[in-house]
Amino acid sequence: MNGKYTVIISKDHKFKYHDEKKLKSDFEPLTKRVQMKFEEFVDKMKNWKEGEERYYFQQVLDNSVGVSVVQDFVKFNWDWFRDKTSKNNWGPLTSNLLLIAMEGNVTPCHYDEQQNFYAQLRGYKRIMLFKPSQFENLYPHPVHHPYDRQTQIDFENPDYEKFPRFKNLSGFETIIEPGEVLYIPMYWFHHVESLIQADYTMSINFWYKAPPTGQIVYPLKDHQKVAIMRNVEKMLREALGDPDDIGPLLRTIIEGRYIV
Repeated sequence: MNGKYTVIISKDHKFKYHDEKKLKSDFEPLTKRVQMKFEEFVDKMKNWKEGEERYYFQQVLDNSVGVSVVQDFVKFNWDWFRDKTSKNNWGPLTSNLLLIAMEGNVTPCHYDEQQNFYAQLRGYKRIMLFKPSQFENLYPHPVHHPYDRQTQIDFENPDYEKFPRFKNLSGFETIIEPGEVLYIPMYWFHHVESLIQADYTMSINFWYKAPPTGQIVYPLKDHQKVAIMRNVEKMLREALGDPDDIGPLLRTIIEGRYIV
């Protein structure tokens, strides 16, 4: 692998993604994105000491990664993926991501807006999954926030006074190992941790467009409710201009009309 690749750097073991398009002057991200040669990244992992910054290789598998890697990717037996996506009437593959993580790296709880196949190549990962129905128990950041789609809660040190419904959270837990593929449905929250059984873990994410909506059947399903909430937030952000006006407006609607 020649050239430079995307590596995320964090001051601790948590790698909370931020949307760079939504950054404001008063917002300081917890991580930073750099371009690094692969040999440099490997050297950083090998020589890492407790207390130092951590690294997470996150590179799209496209022509930038080198001819040999692209050829291996193209020659991959896609029959299993084609069969699953065809049966579920999904749209096309939109993106992929090669993930190489140091042991103990954590991707905090978040959800995606596309269907996701999570393929494990090396090492083990612990993944906690939560249905879209757990939305109110996970307190995700507002849509306009750089941490959109991610919970505000620190799972390792939850603030129950600020987020009391977190006590009601329920979900699923699994450990995936090399050769396994985990399906993560769109709008399902997932919290991912690289375990210490290996010096590093390697995975590939495959994201697919959602299937056509078709006829909407009422009552709405939980993931459809999440989509509606996102669209309402976006609409109010555009209409009001100031995102800080969204909360008071919604509270006025609720407290003025729906509390009896």
